[in-house]
Amino acid sequence: MNQAATLLRDVFGFDGFRPGQGEIVEAGCAGRNVLAIMPTGGGKSLCFQLPALMRDGVTVVISPLIALMRDQVRGLREAGVEAGALTSGNTPEETDAVWDALEAGRLKLLYLAPERLASSGTLQMLRRIRVQAIAVDEAHCVSQWGHDFRPDYLRIGELRRALDVPLSAFTATADRETQDEIVTRLFDGEEPERFLRGFDRPNIHLAFQPKDNPRRQVLGFADARRGQSGIVYCGTRAKTESLSRALGEDGHTACFYHGGMEAEDRRIVETRFAREDGLIVVATVAFGMGVDKPDIRWVAHADLPKSIEAYYQEIGRAGRDGAPAETLTLYGADDIRLRRSQIDEGMAPPERRAADHGRLNALLGLAEALECRRKTLLGYFGEEAEACGHCDLCQNPVETFDGTEAVRKALSAALRTGEWFGSGHLIDILMGNETDKVRQKGHDQLPTFGVGRDFDKRGWQAVFRQMMGHDLMRPDPERHGALQMTEAARPILRGEATITLRRDSIVKAQARRRPAVKAMVNEEDAPLLSALKAKRRALAEAASVPAYIIFTDRTLIEMAETRPASLDDMARISGVGAKKLERYGADFLSVITGDVAEMHPTRRKLAGRDAGTLYDRLLQVQADLSRGETGTEKPLSCSASLLAKVAERRPSVPEELEQILGERRSERFGAAFLDVLREAS
Repeated sequence: MNQAATLLRDVFGFDGFRPGQGEIVEAGCAGRNVLAIMPTGGGKSLCFQLPALMRDGVTVVISPLIALMRDQVRGLREAGVEAGALTSGNTPEETDAVWDALEAGRLKLLYLAPERLASSGTLQMLRRIRVQAIAVDEAHCVSQWGHDFRPDYLRIGELRRALDVPLSAFTATADRETQDEIVTRLFDGEEPERFLRGFDRPNIHLAFQPKDNPRRQVLGFADARRGQSGIVYCGTRAKTESLSRALGEDGHTACFYHGGMEAEDRRIVETRFAREDGLIVVATVAFGMGVDKPDIRWVAHADLPKSIEAYYQEIGRAGRDGAPAETLTLYGADDIRLRRSQIDEGMAPPERRAADHGRLNALLGLAEALECRRKTLLGYFGEEAEACGHCDLCQNPVETFDGTEAVRKALSAALRTGEWFGSGHLIDILMGNETDKVRQKGHDQLPTFGVGRDFDKRGWQAVFRQMMGHDLMRPDPERHGALQMTEAARPILRGEATITLRRDSIVKAQARRRPAVKAMVNEEDAPLLSALKAKRRALAEAASVPAYIIFTDRTLIEMAETRPASLDDMARISGVGAKKLERYGADFLSVITGDVAEMHPTRRKLAGRDAGTLYDRLLQVQADLSRGETGTEKPLSCSASLLAKVAERRPSVPEELEQILGERRSERFGAAFLDVLREAS
C-alpha cells in the first residue's frame, strides 16, 4: 500500500485514508470484486479512482448522471489525472479528446452513462481499449423497486461477464434487501467482498416538525442560515416555483428546479448552484443525484419524502465536506395520505406495495420518534447507536402521554361511521361539533359524539396524524381517502395493547427556530477566509469550473486557520495535491502572505515532504562547495533533478551516491551530502 499512500498524498493531497477507505482500495487493487456501502461524503469515488491509477489500462466507471460524471472528470483533471466521459452532453471536441487519449493509452478512467451499454458498439469498444476493471457508482440504481431505479443498470452484470474483469460497486443507500439485489444482478449471485462502512453522518443535524404554515417554517429556517448554500425539496413543481419566489422576496438568492423545465434552464440552475456561494435551490427530487457540491450547509423538506432511503439520500447532499450541516423535514397528515395513496394506486405487485408501506412506516416512525432520531435512523439500516446528543429530540425531548384511550375513541368513531370519512368529519364527531354534515348523517346520535372534548381540534389532528404514522389507519383510495382501520390497530381497540403518543409541540416558527450553524471560522480568521473565497471564485470563473473544483471550503478553512507561510506549508494542507499546488499554490499563498518567493518546479514537487527540506539543505551545501573547499576550483553544481533524486532516495554509502551524481560531482559534494543525509535519518 506504499504506492497507494504516495498517490493519495501527491495526487489528491491527503495525508491518510478516511476510515474504511484503505481496506476497500487494497481489495480493488488486488482485483477482488467489491460491494461497498459508505455514507455520502465518506470518500466513495477515491476508492475506485485510486486503484485505477495503480493498474495498467482503463477503468470504466458507470455513473447515473451526466452532471455527476462531468464533476468527477473535472476534479480528476485538476489533480493531474487523465480522465474522460463519453456522454450525450459532450461537445464534438470533448468526445474527440477522449478518443485521442484512449488511442494514445493515456486515459485511466472512462466514465459512461448506463444507457450507453444498450449500444452493441459499446462492448466492442471496451474490449478494444483493454478495460481492466469496472466501477459502478450509485449501485442501488440496479434495484428494480428502489427509488432511483435505472433499467440500464441491469446490463452491467452482462458487461462484467463479457469483459471478465473485477467489478466494484458503491452506494450510500442500500438496506439488506437492496444489497442482496445488487449482488444478484451485478455479481450473478457470487458473493463479493462486502464493506459496510456505516450510515452515520455525525456532522448532520436531524430535525422534523409537524406542518404549521409550511411556507413560514421554511422561510424561518432559511432566514437563520442566510447566505449559506441550501436545498429545499418540494413534492410538486408548482410549489418549487412559489416557494422560490417567496424566498426571493425575503431577500435570499433562490431559484427553482423541476423536471418540467427546459433542459437548458435546468443546466443553468445546476451551473449556478455549483459556482455561486449562498444560492438556494427549491426543487423536486429531479434535482440532486448529480450534485457533488461539498459545501451545502442545509437541506429542508417542505413535504415528506417517499421513503426512509429517499430521505437519507436527500439529506446526504448536505455537509459532504464533513463540516456542520442542518436538515429540517416538515410533515403532516396530508403528506401521509398522499404517500399511502401513491403506493396503493401504483402498478407494483401486492408484495412490493406491502414493502413500500413498510418503508414509509419506517420514515413515519422517524418523524414521530420519541427518542434520538439518529439512533432510530441508524437502527433502520441495522446499526446500533447510542443517543447522539445533538438531534432535535436529544436537545428538546418530547413530552409523551398514554394515547390508548384517545386512539380507541378515534377508531370507534371511524368504525361507527362505516369507515367512510376522513379525519375532519371524525374530529367534529369526537368534539361534539353539530355541523350540517354531522346532523345530516345522524352522527350527532352516535355514542362517540362529544366523547373527545378533552382535546381541541389541533390536538385531535395530531392524534390522527400519529395514528396514520403508526399505520393504525390508512386512507382508502376506493373511498376517496376515507380512513380505514388496519390490522395493527385491533389489539389496541380490544384493550390488548397500549400506545404512547407525543404531545404535539406545534408552536410558532419564530420560537422554534434554531440559531444558524456556527461560523465556519472564528472572527479573527473570517476576513482571510472571505479573501481566499474571492480568489477561488475568480480562478473558477476564469476556468469555467465550479469553485469547489479548485479547492473545497474545508481546504480554504484550513488555510485561513493555519496561515501557511510557504509552499511547503501549503502542500501540507488537506486537499492540496502536487498538481493543485503547482497551479494554484502561489495564488492562494499570495493572499495569505502578500508575497511569494519563486520555487524551482522540481523543488515544488517535493513541497510539504521531508525530501523538500533535505533538498534545501543539499542546495545550501552545494552552494558552499561550488568552488571546492578552498574556493578556488572550477565551478561545479548538480542539476535540480539530481538533488531531488538524492533527497528522495537517501543513499547511505558513497557508492550509492556516486551512482546518482557521477564520479566528478560525487568527489566534490559526496562527503558533505552524506553528512546531511545522516543528520536527517
